[in-house]
Amino acid sequence: MLNRRDILQIGGSSFFGLGLSSVLGQQAHAALHPPKVKSVVLVFLPGGGSHIDMWDPKPEASETKGEFEAISTKLAGVQFSDKMAKMAQRAEKVSIVRSMHHGDNRHLSGSHNALTGYVQPDTGNSNQAKSLKRSDWPCYGGGVSLLRPRADGLPSQVTVPNPLIEGALVWPGQHSGFLGPKYDPFVLNSDPNNKDYKVNDLSLLDGLSINRLGDRRQLLRTIDKQQRGIDQSPQGVKYSTQQQAAFSMLSSGKLKAALDINAESAEVRDRYGRHKYGQTLLLARRLVEMEIPVIQASMGHVQMWDTHVNHFPRLRTMLPALDNGLSALIDDLEDRGLLETTLIVCVGEFGRTPSISPLPNQKVPGRHHWAAVYSALFAGGGVRPGQIIGASDNIGGHPITTPYHPNDMGATIYDALGIDPTTMIEDRLGRPVHLNTGHVMDVLYRGVA
Repeated sequence: MLNRRDILQIGGSSFFGLGLSSVLGQQAHAALHPPKVKSVVLVFLPGGGSHIDMWDPKPEASETKGEFEAISTKLAGVQFSDKMAKMAQRAEKVSIVRSMHHGDNRHLSGSHNALTGYVQPDTGNSNQAKSLKRSDWPCYGGGVSLLRPRADGLPSQVTVPNPLIEGALVWPGQHSGFLGPKYDPFVLNSDPNNKDYKVNDLSLLDGLSINRLGDRRQLLRTIDKQQRGIDQSPQGVKYSTQQQAAFSMLSSGKLKAALDINAESAEVRDRYGRHKYGQTLLLARRLVEMEIPVIQASMGHVQMWDTHVNHFPRLRTMLPALDNGLSALIDDLEDRGLLETTLIVCVGEFGRTPSISPLPNQKVPGRHHWAAVYSALFAGGGVRPGQIIGASDNIGGHPITTPYHPNDMGATIYDALGIDPTTMIEDRLGRPVHLNTGHVMDVLYRGVA
């Protein structure tokens, strides 16, 4: 039997939300902030990718270098890992920030920070306490959905190819937190590289999916008939409106069509790479064509890049796949005239340790959690290309130039989408809070002084 909480989640909203006048004021404020881009593609490396083995190699540091070689790029004096050979040939099209930094070496709260641009509110120190909850900060698409709502019934964020879930733990930062389910992104849960791939499992993290849409809608009609008192109240009217919006987005034929990767030619699919990473990034390009504001393209399942064990053997497969898909995405968007209106950000929740060592009872060494310094890639969206911004020390252990926080990355993403990151919104208790407390990374646009 559904309780009141279930009904509210199915309907796509909470009775406790932002007042209409407040929302309209915020939307009017957002309208004064012109967007730089139509879409942001957040290429997320769940588990934390190694900056040293991708964008910031340390060939002279014997204990840090590892098994991969450093190779020259199209930028004079700049090297990438030899496992990122295609991106090395496109270095003049991207900007790499080598001085990302924060102080949280935990996966869940670190991911929350990367996916929302805000440090997760403290609700306890256990993993269970850090799992996805409605007191979390909203994901980027949630903020966009609130402040720049779409008029076509499509969501402001789509996450592909799967939610980040491990057992009972659901990684935070994947929904709209205290804004409520009305603003949640839609999440695909199907590997686009599978030969039997079909768009048949698009859902909200709170449980509503296309496959269950008809049954749930009929159930809600029955519940509504039994609760006319609620329906006729102001809260009930709001609930019905938001419920209908959720149904409209889930049943959108346009969204299903955009996620139909089988509509692409074999040649294009081959160019991206016949692997999960490449086909996920091809889906991202199709969503860019629909001008979905935020597209989270997760590179694999939860903790995929958490290479404590078998670090180098695993990366020998993972890095070339990322290299292939990311370079194809940049080329494809550029060829289609979409790169300038699309901001690509490739980052994990943190980097990996300069040291290489085995975990207890393990023989094959790896690199471990390292938030002290790591790298992020930015491309398109008016970002000045061909830059290396910031630097780490000679072992890739700490920044030696201005550090940039995930909150700054979040401010930059919101600013690119035409939202003032300092905009005041209301939390669950109706208190005014800033959407973001970071600083826009203007250096991406003006160039290094």
